[in-house]
Amino acid sequence: MAIPKRSVTRHIGIVACSAEGASLCHRTICAEAPQRLGPHAHPELSLHSHSLADYVACLDRGDLDGVAALMLDSAGKLARIGADILICPDNTIHQAMPRVMPRSPRPWLHIADVVAEEALARGHRRVGVVGTRWLVESAVYPDALTTRGLACVLPSTDDREAVHRIIMDELVRGVFHPASVARLLAALEHLRATGCEAVVLGCTELPLVVDDANAPLPTLDSTRLLARAALRRALD
Repeated sequence: MAIPKRSVTRHIGIVACSAEGASLCHRTICAEAPQRLGPHAHPELSLHSHSLADYVACLDRGDLDGVAALMLDSAGKLARIGADILICPDNTIHQAMPRVMPRSPRPWLHIADVVAEEALARGHRRVGVVGTRWLVESAVYPDALTTRGLACVLPSTDDREAVHRIIMDELVRGVFHPASVARLLAALEHLRATGCEAVVLGCTELPLVVDDANAPLPTLDSTRLLARAALRRALD
């Protein structure tokens, strides 16, 4: 029996890295699509993930070529099964995007560009960024924000180490300790005290425990913003 196709939508390919962030991105697309497409409907979605351990090994040794190779392998597999556009719900490995995009079989939505455009649209001018140490010490968000005329503020060394530990030892494993959430909120409060008008949740697991309801300043939820941008692109 032939499988019915939703010809008005594009097939979204998700290049996953950590399970929690990729799951939230996938779930957001499926939950919000019915508002546009009707009950129970969403664009065709496919997900491929290499082991998170393989990505961590590359990041630990600063091997962005290795990160890019993993992402491109996933991209190729997704393209071969019909994906039209690609997204990666992981901020940290976007460091490798300059190596990925020129060789990719399909176009990508860049998570930092999506988030920076949202910050601009909301009128924020001074934006903090929290995420893994690898991300915070990279050019991913400084480039995306400053090219749009926005100031990018990074956490202190103590805060970035604490946030990195909580992400890698707890959040990516689906572990949520109240004391760790309090430490994350303290890092955000430090950014607010420096004059930040909003903060990028630059780890796709952070929105699982931090949002506008408990944060001391407005949040830019990179996971859901990317999911919504992919949904809009799929429906264009």
